[in-house]
Amino acid sequence: MTVTVRFAPSPTGRIHIGNARTAILNWLFRLKHKGVFILRYDDTDADRSTQEFADAILRDLRWMGIEPDRIEHQSKRFTRYNEAAQRLKDLGLLYPCYEAADEIERRRKRQLGRGLPPIYDRAALKLGPDERRVLEAEGRRPHWRFKLAHRMVSWDDQIRGPQHIDTSSLSDPVLVREDGSYLYTLPSAVDDIDFGISQVIRGEDHVVNTAVQIEIFEALKGSAPQFAHHSLLTGADGKGLSKRLGSLSIDDLRASGLEPMAVVSHAALLGTSDAIVPHRHMESLVEKFELSKLSRAPARFDEAELRSLNAKLLHSVPYEEVVHELRALGIEDGPRFWEAVRGNLTTISDAKQWHDVVHRRLPGAEAKDREFLMEAMRLLPPEPWDSGVWQRWSGALKEKTGRKGKDLFRPLRLALTGLDHGPELAALLPLIGRAEVERRLSS
Repeated sequence: MTVTVRFAPSPTGRIHIGNARTAILNWLFRLKHKGVFILRYDDTDADRSTQEFADAILRDLRWMGIEPDRIEHQSKRFTRYNEAAQRLKDLGLLYPCYEAADEIERRRKRQLGRGLPPIYDRAALKLGPDERRVLEAEGRRPHWRFKLAHRMVSWDDQIRGPQHIDTSSLSDPVLVREDGSYLYTLPSAVDDIDFGISQVIRGEDHVVNTAVQIEIFEALKGSAPQFAHHSLLTGADGKGLSKRLGSLSIDDLRASGLEPMAVVSHAALLGTSDAIVPHRHMESLVEKFELSKLSRAPARFDEAELRSLNAKLLHSVPYEEVVHELRALGIEDGPRFWEAVRGNLTTISDAKQWHDVVHRRLPGAEAKDREFLMEAMRLLPPEPWDSGVWQRWSGALKEKTGRKGKDLFRPLRLALTGLDHGPELAALLPLIGRAEVERRLSS
């Protein structure tokens, strides 16, 4: 059987790091098993779903290296959902209910007050045809609930292990609203059957939904996929990210200069038994990927850790992989420049600062020790300059002045760059050139 997975976002906004983690885990599973990845837009909410958001989601996925094998839209499949709903009605498993929201809420509070679970009491099942006609004559339109079997539903979750949910502890879920539109549950089950989804990999907030959907699969005579529910992300402080996800969209992370494989590596390895290290290519992540490595404990997302990972990734990236990004920043200084500065970068855009340092001293801290700097200028080695010029120059200075360590190199760094930190001067000197070094020392 072909492994087929799906990522099912609603195109009502941008995807964030939490959504992205689900997409990445599905994509790695697809690559591991040489299967099929379906991007399914859950766009049944016509008022909130937009083509703009759908396009943005696809763009974000492609930036992360995810290229869907198929794209499906629930908004184009209402005929199929209508057929499934009618089948459930014919089986007596989808029944009309006429209670308004405030009536349901009052009943719920009464049940809680009596120490009973606040589940729907199935009062609508007691209505006869005449009573339903009276309610409809009053202008009421029914919403439709799925009649759960009130039994123990079990499955072997590929992350959480054996799961058991007694559906008698749940309210019969509403599948169809009063206006005839569908909630998530029925279209999702129908699509999973029709598209041959073999694995559903999603967040643990869907665990209870799984018991309901398994009953729907069985009612529609479909085969239930295997389920895997990963833990949700929390912040570094252990608290939920739900209120902060607006600032953690993939679009925002991309705009902040992060590399796609840093985001992918971080999201894929969070909550696993593997160390979180940067992977430059998707293939190296696939090699060790196993759902069984994902912990049930909340996965802590730390943006600072992501940026640190991004820096580590850049520190090993060869020039050929960044040349186009550097040129987009106006940097045409070649591989020597990249190798000199990459160890000091957190994002590619940081290279612009060191490009400016090479071509003009930054207006930073003022250099001290004028006499020492004049001596340094007199001892400048002749050109051509190579990677050994710093050793020759600093050796001569040490011998002449007796200075060493910070007392020697700090005044030179300040004079030449305007900063007290940065790439090794041994790498910067050949890039700056003798004439410019002499000018900066004398100015």
